[in-house]
Amino acid sequence: MSDDAGRKPDPVELARTGQVRQLPKRFYREVMVAARGSGYGVHLDGRPLRTPGRLVLVLPTAALASAIAEEWSAQVEHINPLSMPLTRLANSVRDQVEGREAVVRADIVKFAGSDLLCYRAEGPEGLVRAQAEAWDPVLHWARVSLGADLAVGTGIVHVAQSDASRAAIESAVGEFGAFRLASAHVMTTLLGSVVLMLATLAGSLTPDEAWRAAHVDENWQVAKWGADAEAARRQEGRKAEFLAAVRLRDLAADVS
Repeated sequence: MSDDAGRKPDPVELARTGQVRQLPKRFYREVMVAARGSGYGVHLDGRPLRTPGRLVLVLPTAALASAIAEEWSAQVEHINPLSMPLTRLANSVRDQVEGREAVVRADIVKFAGSDLLCYRAEGPEGLVRAQAEAWDPVLHWARVSLGADLAVGTGIVHVAQSDASRAAIESAVGEFGAFRLASAHVMTTLLGSVVLMLATLAGSLTPDEAWRAAHVDENWQVAKWGADAEAARRQEGRKAEFLAAVRLRDLAADVS
């Protein structure tokens, strides 16, 4: 018997594979925001919204609670999780980050050892130049603003970073609370760079600038050889997730 026997279908996977008719049907009429302790909750017909882990979803700001309530209000016949990125991110905070902040923080800091910006192409010249133009100013910012003087190499050989640089990155992430950690983790993973993530959170880069910097190689290839429709579709999906993570940080901006 399959290990999946008896399990309910994953709504996210159903949505991604286009199986809309198998998604859960909208079962509620009214969506509202309500104060809950020192935070806010979203109620569906008077009942508090719960995470997949069955925890009550408690949000730190009224702005974030209102944005999530809007996602639930916008559902029509079925509940499509792909159209509810803030809900999915907030669920992950409650189920996977709260109480595990040290683990998530360490996972983010690990990217300092394999940061995209530290691995440069050996050629062709146009790509080398494009990487330098996009990445060198960000590494300069990290050196000046964070005290992280990250080493750079070419090819796929591992580039060792100093203890001081890793400590500087760790210090920059050290005071992030659960919601900012969740946002930072998604951003870092999708960008392939903890430096780009920190520069974005600090306002040194706009989200669009950070995304373009993370995709210098792909964009250079597209300019030279043309776009692949399927690859472009996947990248747009990842960018939407990235922008949702940035928005989560903005909406929870008055907490760490």
